Amino acid sequence: MTFSPPRATAPGVPGKVRSRLRNLALLEAANIPFQAWVWFGVVGLPVTAANAVGFVLAALLLVQGSLYWIAKLRQLRRPGPLPGVRAFLIARVADVPLLVTGVAFTAYAAAAGPGRASWPGVAFALVAVLEYVNYFHVQLMHDTAADLRRLVAAGLRPSHLARDLARARRG
Repeated sequence: MTFSPPRATAPGVPGKVRSRLRNLALLEAANIPFQAWVWFGVVGLPVTAANAVGFVLAALLLVQGSLYWIAKLRQLRRPGPLPGVRAFLIARVADVPLLVTGVAFTAYAAAAGPGRASWPGVAFALVAVLEYVNYFHVQLMHDTAADLRRLVAAGLRPSHLARDLARARRG
């Protein structure tokens, strides 16, 4: 029996894929302080309860997205089950009441006091819902030529994370 050390990367995985995953992980995480700076710093939105709740929900989903892409990178280095799959299965369920509560709160705040103190919070909360769908259910983001070709040819498809979670539930 011979021993061969683990490979640094799964065979046949192009460097472009690894680079894309690293960029996705970094951009999702970097987007949080950047968006905070843009909306609350440059634009000058007030940091009200409604705006903060909506923003925190969106930031939470971006963190989860970044962690997913990091897990995919690790999976490429050591093929097998997605690292942290249990945490993603829990997040898929736990996010729902958080999102429902956050959307309800921000919508109530907007109805009670419409304007810059509340409407952005609703928008942030809705972005969080879209991010949730994009990560855990259906791929909504189509930012590469290959993604757009697939969208045109076959329509919407399950997201990468949704497919990984389905594999984990089957296995």
